[in-house]
Amino acid sequence: MAKPLRILHCFRSPVGGVFRHVRDLAEEQSKAGHEVGILCDSLTGGAHEDHLFEDIAPFLALGVIRLPIRRHISLTDASTLWSSYKKIRGLRPDVLHGHGAKGGLIARVLGSILRVNKYRVARLYTAHGGSLHFPRASLQGMLVHSLERMLEFLTDGLIFICDFERRAYEKKIGKPRTRSVLIYNGISERDFRSVPTRSDSVHFAYIGMLRDLKGPDLFVEAFAKTERRIGRPLSALMIGDGPDRDKYHRMMIERGLGQRIGMLPAMRVQEAFAVSQNVVVPSRAEAMPYIVLEALAAGKTVIASRVGGIPEALGEDSAALANSDDAEDLSRVMAEAITNPEWGRRNMPNIETIRANFSASVMARDTLHLYQNILGLGREG
Repeated sequence: MAKPLRILHCFRSPVGGVFRHVRDLAEEQSKAGHEVGILCDSLTGGAHEDHLFEDIAPFLALGVIRLPIRRHISLTDASTLWSSYKKIRGLRPDVLHGHGAKGGLIARVLGSILRVNKYRVARLYTAHGGSLHFPRASLQGMLVHSLERMLEFLTDGLIFICDFERRAYEKKIGKPRTRSVLIYNGISERDFRSVPTRSDSVHFAYIGMLRDLKGPDLFVEAFAKTERRIGRPLSALMIGDGPDRDKYHRMMIERGLGQRIGMLPAMRVQEAFAVSQNVVVPSRAEAMPYIVLEALAAGKTVIASRVGGIPEALGEDSAALANSDDAEDLSRVMAEAITNPEWGRRNMPNIETIRANFSASVMARDTLHLYQNILGLGREG
């Protein structure tokens, strides 16, 4: 048995898929006998996220550090790094695992400073889309991608959560010059249970962050087109929080959809799945979104944009995939899903295939093996 590790996961925003990913890793790593902690932003999250922190608290022997971490590069980053360093130094971690662009910056820069002080620590980075969403030709993209390339020199291991992310990294940043592995996002066995719809269920549900990257505006537009396509009123719910909530609400009112599309705050995903059989994921960019895996495991019909790693979960030729950033094509798939009772059963992947390929226990095991290999330790039995 390899020695227990002290592992600190660093990321910016404690919402959405990245937070889910870290919670799953922390739980599995803690159960394997390791001491785990979290460092993340104090400016985002609300009551829903507070409940999620309460759920994971028993698995966080190293506790939770929350500091203000801005989304974009700014002058405040220097003070954030210094504050983070003072907190991290006292924890004496064996592993600093950064998630997303800002988390990756913190883990790798501060891990390197610890090394200068003769302290051995493994520096890991998982992008989760992050900086890879920026276009190569944009000024911000060139800046961020150049920074990512430089940070490779401070990186002991890169983890890609889907093959799309690996290919995007090679295209936009370059072939990794450090150790890299593909480890799919995974969900736990408790997620694999069918969630029946409530008696007051709606035709479609959008579940996720309310920001343009995730496509809530495409959902509203596609919903209106689907009504016109099939010639009758429909119903939908948008469940989530985010900076653009009011904009989408105005959009619905202006299109006369205020009575047929409701809005609810973020809630536990199993509760959200009960509102509809059909979960729509209209994202403009993704890596490997948890909402797709969770919905499939819950027996839901998933309708999604052909972006990121989604085709790796639904199948490259899946009829459930719509062209990206295309409300017309999305409405075509939505209409097919509700006019043909057998459509979902025919077009969703086999649940055992999802279980075999996207398991949290396998994700955590392979991640721990990478840590141990970097540190030169024996693998766990």
